[in-house]
Order: sequence, then structure tokens, then C-alpha cells
Amino acid sequence: MRTGVWLVGARGSVATTSIVGALALRAGLTDPTGCVTELPELRGPALPAFADLVLGGHDVVACPLSKRAESLAAAGVLPGRLLDALGGELASVEAALRPAPTEGTQAERAAVVARDLTDFRSRHALDRVVVVNVSTTEPAATAHPAHHDLAALRDALAGPAEVLPASSLYAYAALTAGCPYVDFTPSTGARLPALAALAEERGLPYAGNDGKTGETLVKAVLAPMFAMRNLAVRSWSGLNLLGGGDGAALAEPAANAAKVISKQRVLGETLGYVPQGDTRIDYVEDLGDFKTAWDLITFAGFLGTRMRMEFTWHGCDSALAAPLVLDLARLTAAAHAVGRRGPLAELAFFFKDGIDAPAHSLAEQWTVLCDFVAGLHAGAGR
Repeated sequence: MRTGVWLVGARGSVATTSIVGALALRAGLTDPTGCVTELPELRGPALPAFADLVLGGHDVVACPLSKRAESLAAAGVLPGRLLDALGGELASVEAALRPAPTEGTQAERAAVVARDLTDFRSRHALDRVVVVNVSTTEPAATAHPAHHDLAALRDALAGPAEVLPASSLYAYAALTAGCPYVDFTPSTGARLPALAALAEERGLPYAGNDGKTGETLVKAVLAPMFAMRNLAVRSWSGLNLLGGGDGAALAEPAANAAKVISKQRVLGETLGYVPQGDTRIDYVEDLGDFKTAWDLITFAGFLGTRMRMEFTWHGCDSALAAPLVLDLARLTAAAHAVGRRGPLAELAFFFKDGIDAPAHSLAEQWTVLCDFVAGLHAGAGR
């Protein structure tokens, strides 16, 4: 099943790491460590093989992919040996990247994106193309009446106003071109009623939002533990220190607020109440593509005895996110192949704020994911 993976923000750290990782897996130069779909519980015939993934994407910047990869290698994110071995393959992906359109109405820009997607699909004889947004986090979208009605949205996009945020315009273009859409960011993406209607109209699945790679991943494990032991969490505060482009983008207050909302939701949903405390995200340029999170949890046990727990998470955001991007592309492609349409709630395992998430406990999400993938494999075998 030849599957295109079209990355929005294709020259960013996460996308570049995903591209190099996919090429290395295809060439047998690395192990699939971090790829959830390569676990025995999920591996099977419904998923496109790494060798069947064809990579492309859009970006507003023009830095050559090879230069971006070299900077990540210098920062310790990518092994330099892979860049030496994959120079020709990286050049082939570079040739498939397209500049993000910036001129004209939103309808005209969406048409350019849709045309790039259909050309990519035709040129490489692909069965389908999955669009994955790994671009910079946006502020929360400003409400617009056209967000609730597909016909009104189509009319509004032809006018001079900016009706959709960039992530939602890409979702609109992807769905218009017949491509499933995945949002790995906390941006609005396809989470608008008009876009849900478009996905239904085109018979397409979509998934998101905000990949769960660090502090929130740990929260999704620990919060259910406190709930199941009937321990009263009194406060939960977290400090996240980020470098790199993502950290710089999140220094902007509106984008920061959108990210914090998705990080905090797991506590209220899992505990059944919201403890004191909040989450902070600070930009520390010197950290580069690495991040540190420190959390303090205070809780009460039997007889009201006060206790506390602390944890520190040090990670490389791109290396944590990239295998999940490949997982999501493979799973979404498989869902599309068996005729799934609408939100893929079963993929909440991968997200901080999964669309229509049936649960926020990582263990419960894992069970749902395994059942879902077993169904995909059964469908592929018929």
C-alpha cells in the first residue's frame, strides 16, 4: 500500500527527524525504537510498510532539508552517520517539498495546497496521502460563524477575510483533495463543525490533537494511579523548559495558552476534579531541541496524611515525536483503506487532547488502540 506522508512544516525539527527516521528505517539503517506500530500487539498486514512511505510536504521557509538535518545532527538529535548514508534519499524528498502558498484569498491558497497534494499522489502512483500537521503551534482560533456550516465556509474563504487559522486551512485543503488529516499540534486543525462535515462528505478520517510525548505522557500514567488508589491530589504544578523553534513559538502568550490548555485537560478528565496548581512553559534558548519538565504533586492519604511526589523529565522533543508521526500516518492510512470516516477517537493514545477521546488514562487508551488495530488487520485480511 504505497502511502504518501505530507508534512505541514516539513523543514522543522519534528518533520526533519521524521523524514530522516523514515528513510533510515526503509534502508535498514536503524531499529524502530519508539515506533508503537512495531510492537507485536499492533504490527500486521493493514499497516503500510516503511518501505511504502513516500515523503513530501509544505513549509514557509526555504532552508534546504539537508542543512536542517545537519543542524540537528550537530545538536545531538540525529546521528551524523545517517546523513552521510542518506544524502541521495534526502535530496529526493527535497525535490518533493513545496513552498507554502502565502498569496491570494484563503480559497486560492487552499486550492494550491490541494493541487500540490493531488499532483504528489499522481506523480508517485500513491494509493493515498495522509497530511500531518507538525508546524508551529497557533493561538486558539477566533470564532467565526462560517466555522459551523460548510457551505458558508466555502463562501467565506473566497472573500478577503482570514476565516480559518492556517492549521484549519490545511485541513480544509487536505480533505478537499481526498486526503486524511492528522494534527500533531494543539492548533485548531480539523476541530470545527464545518470541517467535520467536509470529512463526512468526502468519506475521510481525521485525528488529533497535540502529540503526547513528555510531561503529559507521564501525567496520563500517574493520574490514574492516584485515582485508582483513592488518594486525594491536592495540587499538581509543572514547569516546562523548552528550547528550539517550538520553545520560541510558545514564548508568544496566545500560543502558550493554547498549549497549556491541552496539557492540563488530562488531570480533570482522569481525577474527576481539578487540583490546585497550573502548568508553565518557559523558553530557554540554550536547550535547543531538548526539553526539561519538573512536576510537584501534593496529595493526601489515609487520615489526611500529607505527602508529595516530584518527577523530572529530560527529553528530546523531535526524537520522541518523530516515531509517533510515522505511527499516526500508518494507522490513519490503514483506517482510510477500510473505509473509516470522521474522527479517529481510538488514536487518543497518541494525543494530549484526543478528538472524542473515550478515556485519558494511558492504559485505557492502549486497550482501545489495540482493539482498533486488531479490527484494521481483520479488515485487511478479508
